[in-house]
Amino acid sequence: MFYLGEELYFPPLSQTHPTGIVAFGGDLSLRRLELAYRSGIFPWFEDGEPITWYSPAERMVLFFEDLKVSKSLKKIIDRKVFEITFNTAFREVITNCQEVKRSGQLGTWITDDMIHAYCKLHEAGMAQSVEVWENGQLVGGLYGIDLGHIFCGESMFSLRSNASKVAFVHLVEKLKEENYLLLDCQVFNPHLESLGAVEIDRDDFLMILKSAKKL
Repeated sequence: MFYLGEELYFPPLSQTHPTGIVAFGGDLSLRRLELAYRSGIFPWFEDGEPITWYSPAERMVLFFEDLKVSKSLKKIIDRKVFEITFNTAFREVITNCQEVKRSGQLGTWITDDMIHAYCKLHEAGMAQSVEVWENGQLVGGLYGIDLGHIFCGESMFSLRSNASKVAFVHLVEKLKEENYLLLDCQVFNPHLESLGAVEIDRDDFLMILKSAKKL
């Protein structure tokens, strides 16, 4: 396993462990996080664990033409049950993603240090959020990293049924309008699969990531 020091560096992904672990250690500075995401790497660890950097062999992504919107979800969107905003409550969104309990999940990988780091990324214009409101109350949303032409989704939450799905669909529509290539969903999740996301080989994802840099 590779252990990072102060040098701003990640080992070649050809050396990635079969589990998807690229390296341990380093820090959550803006420069290192930006280098990680632009290299197809993201942090994933829990409180009390060393910072762990991942690049899974199979990457979960959504190609926009594959988006699946059920009839019931489409009705909710068409009825405008919720109000949708972008980048108006980033800290509240990421904090809810940390605190909202999920079925079958004992804890959260969103540590206080990560909240601090990603809020810094948001201030720098690299981290973005989608908010879902009901009667002036934040009831759902998601956040992620905007690389320009590729958006890396990080986490979502719902305090009302379908709120996170509504945020997801609105994000996809916005990215599609702005000619993004795909939405990176990172690792397999049956919820995201139901919305049309699929797994592709790491090398294929890296090729798309490289092509996005030229746009």
